[in-house]
Amino acid sequence: MEHLTISFWSLALLIAVALAFDFMNGFHDGANSISTIVATGALTPKQAVLFAAFFNFAALWIFQLKVAATIGKGTVDPMLVDHYVIFGALMGALAWNIITWYYGIPSSSSHALVGGLVGATVAKAGGLAPILWSGFGKILIFIVISPLVGFFIGGLLMVLVAWVFRNQSPSQAGRWFKTGQLVAAAAYSIGHGGNDAQKTIGIIWLLMITAGIATTDVETLPMWVVYSCYFAIAWGTYLGGWRIVKTMGTKITRLTSVSGSCASMGGAISLGLATIGGIPVSTTHTITGAIVGVGTAQDVRAVRWAITFNLVAAWVLTIPASGLIAALFWYVGRSFL
Repeated sequence: MEHLTISFWSLALLIAVALAFDFMNGFHDGANSISTIVATGALTPKQAVLFAAFFNFAALWIFQLKVAATIGKGTVDPMLVDHYVIFGALMGALAWNIITWYYGIPSSSSHALVGGLVGATVAKAGGLAPILWSGFGKILIFIVISPLVGFFIGGLLMVLVAWVFRNQSPSQAGRWFKTGQLVAAAAYSIGHGGNDAQKTIGIIWLLMITAGIATTDVETLPMWVVYSCYFAIAWGTYLGGWRIVKTMGTKITRLTSVSGSCASMGGAISLGLATIGGIPVSTTHTITGAIVGVGTAQDVRAVRWAITFNLVAAWVLTIPASGLIAALFWYVGRSFL
């Protein structure tokens, strides 16, 4: 790979922008981790964000950097990636996250980043040739698969719990889940940190590869990058995106300690499987699918389908919208960086 000449300050600026995106990822998607336990009253909002942030960071010691590798070298041709492309990708993803946060839409930070990377690279190449369809295609497929997996696992857990506690009243069964939902939320927060922090690690890794500071061997990636990304997402989660908490915790379906536990664990299992497999899925998609799954398992009419379909529309728009914004910022970067 041809290494680019990039000044120290440009490199530092781009890493700062990457960490800003990582922070916004936690701020935007942290609602996914805490919406169920806040909605059910298991923890106060302040306790919930501290709880989720702790387990976001703890994921650092649990998962290998397989997702980072997919983002860093499996989405677009690294030969065409330069600091202008990375600037465009990060700004496109960051802008889309801010827009969707403002309107309380739980869109995918992951897909905003992927869309930004693809959009900026395509703008540079003037065509679709640099897209690595083996990696990008897998991400597109999992836009559909990840919420379905969350839906089925969440729904299955709800049915299983209903059968196990069939001889108890809802209030009696609920007492068993006061602690259980905290375990489920902790597992989900670990999955969120493990999958999403690695996406920013992958972007910084790609930047360092193009600058000649690192290679495609994970051993050449400085550990300060890993620690910084996990800390940034945890800090963003701690500060929390309260507009989205309301959407996730109350607008899709009514959650109890039982259904909230099943939704969080369904999302956690889906994220864990994806992270182990090195697949950069959307944490938003998986938890939304799980929440809809537990609601449907109780009563199809318990789910507010109009809101759910609006969320799906936002998911479909995320990659092209962030890609278009990223392409515009690529042109801006060419002029000022």
